[in-house]
Amino acid sequence: MDGKAPADGIAAPLPGRCGYFVAKKKRYCKMTVAGGKLFCGEHANAAPHRDGESQRKRIPCPLDPKHTVDEDKLEKHLKKCNAREKPKPIYYSKSINGGYADGLDMAKQQLTDQTSTHRILEQALNDPRNGECAFKHLKQKASLAGNLERLGLLGSNRCFIEFGAGRGKLSHWIDLALQDAKNAHFLLVERASTRFKVDGKHKRQGSTFERLQIDIEDLNLSNVPLLAREKLPVVGIGKHLCGAATDLALRCILSCYKTEQEDSDKEPLKKKLKSEMGTTKEYSMNLSNETVLMTPNEPSVLGIAIALCCHHRCEWKHYVGKEFFSSQGLTAEDFEIFQRLSSWATCGMKRQPIDNEHWKANLEEHNFEKNSTYEGTLTTGEREHVGHMCKRLIDQGRIWYLQQQGFDSAVQYYTSPSVSLENVLLTAIPSPTIQQTVRTVK
Repeated sequence: MDGKAPADGIAAPLPGRCGYFVAKKKRYCKMTVAGGKLFCGEHANAAPHRDGESQRKRIPCPLDPKHTVDEDKLEKHLKKCNAREKPKPIYYSKSINGGYADGLDMAKQQLTDQTSTHRILEQALNDPRNGECAFKHLKQKASLAGNLERLGLLGSNRCFIEFGAGRGKLSHWIDLALQDAKNAHFLLVERASTRFKVDGKHKRQGSTFERLQIDIEDLNLSNVPLLAREKLPVVGIGKHLCGAATDLALRCILSCYKTEQEDSDKEPLKKKLKSEMGTTKEYSMNLSNETVLMTPNEPSVLGIAIALCCHHRCEWKHYVGKEFFSSQGLTAEDFEIFQRLSSWATCGMKRQPIDNEHWKANLEEHNFEKNSTYEGTLTTGEREHVGHMCKRLIDQGRIWYLQQQGFDSAVQYYTSPSVSLENVLLTAIPSPTIQQTVRTVK
């Protein structure tokens, strides 16, 4: 039982550390203690009573019950608790990219293989000190950087927005790939507080890094000081942007083309450009150099490259392809079925016996009952094929949405399944039609 004296052979607690023995971990708690105390605050009540040890009553924090606080110090704690609601930044707009809860013909989709690499990662890829897991992540980042170069999106005078940035390693490598580029900026969007960030490692002149701790759903890019001040064109990037986060990111970045009064899901970019472009300002685009498309008073979107992930975590409310689904005679209920079945593509049923705990966890996570009618009616290969088809159908709605906004969009393989089962990249760049429209209205 936790707190009881350990069996012989267990090292004593370190000096200045808690004397509470955590049986599950087979070691003493490593939290520091106040002067003259035997136990940390978390274990002061749970630990066996000892003479001289204060027995203050501790209660779960009302803001985050995962930790406790002295009852008589609750008011003081609430003012500094890390779980307290913090002031919202200027670029916070609640659910601005969330969508609403409520066509093209669906051609058979054949994905091309655009597996690529970039010279800047060659040394890291050949470093024997990197283990298998690190090698796989490096391969993916190298291909993402190579695809950005293929699309002409690496260059000066632009801002890269990494959605779901985590530690920021994708932006780190893209910054190195830019080499001599000037006036390159990075916005790292991540809602969680992240440890071991690599942001501080960037010393290259000509680039800056800024982290936005905010949910993508609430991010109003037009109010981010850097973009509002510099009017920089943007490139949206992401590595394994999970489920609905991809739809939120697409809506977020394409809002750069819109005014606050516009419905972000309705008006195509072509119509907007024709109706809003004046004749006194020059508009042009060349993705491979520093000349870019600028809409009046707003930054432009040079392109998007997002490695997709976890379609089973998509949500109809946030999905950008609702109108595409409707054009195919499909409903929100149909979307939920496709969303759930998409997990068959990667859930590893072939490698797990039916009574395995991992298999049971998969059933629970994806809301399937163990005696589901699906079980036993399809082979493993057939289930995986169905899962991939469901993923591609969901992605087709995203492609349709981007095309409606005036972009040439596609999904393609960017790495092999042996590197990652989630090996599909969504890309978009402004279509030549839009570029031609821009030139004709000058």
